[in-house]
Amino acid sequence: MPPASYPNFAGKHAEEALFTPADFAAYLRRAGALDGYQPPAGVVLCYQRSLYHHVLQAEGLKSPARQRAPHGLLLLPSTGGRVGLLGQFGIGAPAAAAALEELAAMGTGAFVSVGTAGSLQRDLDIGDLVLCEAAIRDEGVSHHYLPPGKLATAQAGMTAALGAALRQAGVPFRAGSSWTIDTPYRETVAEARRYQAEGVLCVEMEAAALFAVAEVRGLQVSSAFSISDSLADLVWNPQFNGPQVQAGLVTLYQAAVSALQAVSPGTGTP
Repeated sequence: MPPASYPNFAGKHAEEALFTPADFAAYLRRAGALDGYQPPAGVVLCYQRSLYHHVLQAEGLKSPARQRAPHGLLLLPSTGGRVGLLGQFGIGAPAAAAALEELAAMGTGAFVSVGTAGSLQRDLDIGDLVLCEAAIRDEGVSHHYLPPGKLATAQAGMTAALGAALRQAGVPFRAGSSWTIDTPYRETVAEARRYQAEGVLCVEMEAAALFAVAEVRGLQVSSAFSISDSLADLVWNPQFNGPQVQAGLVTLYQAAVSALQAVSPGTGTP
């Protein structure tokens, strides 16, 4: 028996999909779910409930009904509706990639993903900020978009815009690579040691998938993390609810909104 390939179907990347995000958006329009919807120029993807509720309070908003399309997206009054916030849609590569695809098909071209990550480096502490420039493709989603390869690379324009917003705010951060894996309970000591030696900064669950979708669809996407736990000493040290982590998430969110407001309306181009 020949060795298995991934994806399992050889030549998949040359094949057309059975249905596309545009098909799904057309279905929603026929069903009336997008009546009156005006796509924002940019969207912040948010995974942590604490950050989501912080933004709701700061913007004077209420959490929308789950059935509202698309995914309960909130348009931020402070930006005149130019920037949206998407939260409570799940975590991990499949959820993030699906949300990105659908919002892009509905007219948004620029995105910043704000989440948490586990440190792999001893000099990267809880609450420190990381701007992701590339991600190791150790999840499944990216392999259905791109041919085999070790890394998915962040889109340069949006990543530069986010870095500029952080610098303008006087916020220290590290720029580098992450390890994206969609099985957090199968992160092994051997893997952590290997990636630590390679200089990979952290481990998380979404970046490689988002970068792969962005490359295929021509989207502006960047990703940044607040360090919430550490594997740097090859034991797990979780601090998800620590004040430094929460402060880091808020700082990244504010920089994300600033970066997205700097993009041209409707184009996703800084």
